[in-house]
Amino acid sequence: MVNVSTKPSTIRTAVAIGKIRIGCEAFKLVYANSMKKGDVLTVSQIAGINGAKQTGYIIPLCHPLLLSHISVDLRLEESDYSIEIISKVECEGKTGVEMEALTAVSIAALTVFDMCKSVTKNMVIENLRVIHKTGGKSGNLNSGPSNPNYNPLSNKSTPII
Repeated sequence: MVNVSTKPSTIRTAVAIGKIRIGCEAFKLVYANSMKKGDVLTVSQIAGINGAKQTGYIIPLCHPLLLSHISVDLRLEESDYSIEIISKVECEGKTGVEMEALTAVSIAALTVFDMCKSVTKNMVIENLRVIHKTGGKSGNLNSGPSNPNYNPLSNKSTPII
């Protein structure tokens, strides 16, 4: 692990985003909340939050962090039968939270896959990336969200439809 003991603590934030294309049939079932395994959006949201909390234990050499905020929001995108997943993670610490935000999105997407695989196995997880970060020596990053209405600094959740 990298030694961060001499670094000052700062407020750290990171926003990650990704997408899972699930196809028309699975999309309709998720939209109607009729998937056999249950409420795909809520279960995936909770799984993503748990994933962020476990990042330091599942990624080798990643510091376990005391996270102060985690949000995982899922939005159905009918135009391509996908679910967009956005995670925001915050803490006050000596190292960034980008890995926690990425893990949250990844685990949420994997949970969607697991819950929809009885309908289709032709799902694609794509475009996983950090779109925003603050704090630390390297400064801020804002690479632009795919959704221009999303404000990564807002504590408001993205609507789940």
